[in-house]
Amino acid sequence: MRAGGAGGVRGGILFEPRTCGTPAAATGYRRGVPADPSQRAVEVRRSARRRRTVSAYREGDRTVVLIPARMSEAEERRWVGVMLDKLAAQESRRTLGDTELTERAGRLSEQYLGGRARPRSVRWVTNQNTRWGSCTPAEGSIRLSHRLQGMPEYVVEYVLLHELAHLLVPGHGPRFWELLEAYPRTERARGFLEGVVAAERLPRIPAAREE
Repeated sequence: MRAGGAGGVRGGILFEPRTCGTPAAATGYRRGVPADPSQRAVEVRRSARRRRTVSAYREGDRTVVLIPARMSEAEERRWVGVMLDKLAAQESRRTLGDTELTERAGRLSEQYLGGRARPRSVRWVTNQNTRWGSCTPAEGSIRLSHRLQGMPEYVVEYVLLHELAHLLVPGHGPRFWELLEAYPRTERARGFLEGVVAAERLPRIPAAREE
């Protein structure tokens, strides 16, 4: 798959919004309802004492996001999306080694491909700068670019599932994309990766001085 295509709070993250930024959208988010069945429910807690910071942490089977009471509903949706992605990235970076990747591949194959894709090896590599992932069907091997490390978990899962599907269908025809339709965050993951590629191509803009 070609690439062209804060501080801790209860084990969570703390973030200070800046008005000049444009946070990622929380696609499919509704308060208290997971964006898809594989995600935790989200509980938003507003605080009049909280002035600027947004924080988030896992609490049992739900994710708690703490925001200032003054935030609008649109800002709430936007920042919930940011914090969910940051938590997912934190957890992905902390837990997914080669062994975990192999186990995750097995679960994804069972859940979305009927267990038909059975890779012999799944590992991170550092020599793929123009691809997010690749596979060799004859060997049953899958390789993911180290550039994915630290990205949201659903993005890593999408690339992994993409390569698993290639073990069954080599090209990118209709049959291939039909296999990925079952994964509920395919479009969001593709959009995230496209955004990364676009950002890498933009010239660096000097930060404006704060008044």
